[in-house]
Amino acid sequence: MKRTYQPSKIRRARTHGFLVRMKTRGGKAVISARRAKGRKRLGL
Repeated sequence: MKRTYQPSKIRRARTHGFLVRMKTRGGKAVISARRAKGRKRLGL
């Protein structure tokens, strides 16, 4: 039986990456919240 999660870096970046986050108001809120918290990684 094939496992359900077959990771792809490109697909992951295209759905959850920094550029995608910056496109929407909510995404920008996510990035700013992470900046405020002092996260090492912001986007992906």
